Amino acid sequence: MASAVETAIRGVVTKGITAVATFNRKRQDADQDHPFLTGIHTPIHEERTITDLKVTGTIPAELAGRYVRIGPNPFKPDPRGHHWFIGDGMVHGVRLKDGQAEWYRNRYIRSQILAANGGPTAAPGPRRTQRDGINTNVVQIAGKITAIVEAGSNPAVLDDNLETVAYTDFGGTLTAPFTAHPHEDPLTGEFHAITYDAMTPDRVWHVVLTPEGKVVRELEIPVEHGPSIHECTITRNYVVIFDLPVTFSMKSLIAGQGFPYRWNAEHKARVGLLPRGGTADEIIWCQVDPCYVFHVANSYEDEAGRVIIDSAVYETMFSGGPEGPNGKPLGMERWIVDPKARKVERQTIDASPQEFPRPDERFFGQPYRYAWAMGLPDDGDAAFLGAQPLYRHDLKTGERQTCDFGPNRVPGEFVFVPRSADAPEGEGWLMGYVIDAANETTDLVILDASNIAAPPVASVHIPHRVPPGFHGNWLADA
Repeated sequence: MASAVETAIRGVVTKGITAVATFNRKRQDADQDHPFLTGIHTPIHEERTITDLKVTGTIPAELAGRYVRIGPNPFKPDPRGHHWFIGDGMVHGVRLKDGQAEWYRNRYIRSQILAANGGPTAAPGPRRTQRDGINTNVVQIAGKITAIVEAGSNPAVLDDNLETVAYTDFGGTLTAPFTAHPHEDPLTGEFHAITYDAMTPDRVWHVVLTPEGKVVRELEIPVEHGPSIHECTITRNYVVIFDLPVTFSMKSLIAGQGFPYRWNAEHKARVGLLPRGGTADEIIWCQVDPCYVFHVANSYEDEAGRVIIDSAVYETMFSGGPEGPNGKPLGMERWIVDPKARKVERQTIDASPQEFPRPDERFFGQPYRYAWAMGLPDDGDAAFLGAQPLYRHDLKTGERQTCDFGPNRVPGEFVFVPRSADAPEGEGWLMGYVIDAANETTDLVILDASNIAAPPVASVHIPHRVPPGFHGNWLADA
């Protein structure tokens, strides 16, 4: 925990740096066309409720719940210093029940930043930081719809109609930063996360939540340079830490960039195996060739005690300009981490550019067979526009299925929904939003997860464009 003196000094320094950054940001061109504020990324501002949704195909009767995805949707777009990862959060959800699409709703997350810019009134609840914008993921924690973001802010709880109820520190139990990627262990119901804060570059935290939504562990882990750790993963015995060469950049912050993280060739890339109940001194650190990982498909331990990690990997990240993600994608890789030898062996599963890998979450942290991922454009388009197929990987046979959505149709992350709680792995559906860029409309597409090349099982038609976002989930009714 930081001392009162340390906190006071940091506050004064932060105010000074913020003033310089704000000055330099205002000097930038306010009329520039920003790739993540134009085209299909153009923000929408009207909050809508639509109950007369048209449907093609048949919505499976087993689906009862909400598909909800979140993303940045700046209330007052300003290209100066903008980055895709920042901006007011907006959730977009579709309610399915009894084979019907009951409604579509989109709602802003009621942050204090949004209210200060003239947006809807801020929701109540404790804030850990003044930067309380939330725009990255939506999950269920202890039965509550919870919107989350990395690097500091407390989460926000939403009601069943996606209105922001309040910010939360989990009943006063959360004092550390939180994350956009807590992972639920399906065997225990616990959530594990590796979290960080830009203003505390010398440490990150391992945070554990009980199934009841109470924080029971906030372990400080020493690091250098302020790494941006977007993701973690778990196995039976370990929490995996990705300490990779994207770190806090004071130069970028002072220059007025809203997301001050850059590729840092001086930062050693390493993977840490933290025993679930262990101390920071017990972490098994293993060096890996420089690269970056946003998202993991899954991880587990094999019979030899090695940790197997499947993820979408980049050669570099944030090395080609300040506007958004950039870097050469290396496809889906398998890392074999040997805790005894402290070595990482990297194997290529599929070299095609891809992102947002998702498994059958009932098998997270355990041996598994199937993963689904969104293909990325081969031409490296700065705004992630172009041919983006959906892949299904059979990790036992090596077979890859492909779903091609057609020209001018842009998918986002697709999530797996099991047919029932005890259905075999991979038996169920995939669902996600697909933008029709030519017609400025969007479909919630439902696919047979075992045969994604087949025509959709159903498509729920939303009569406007849902801007590309980040993460979402199927939030089943209790």
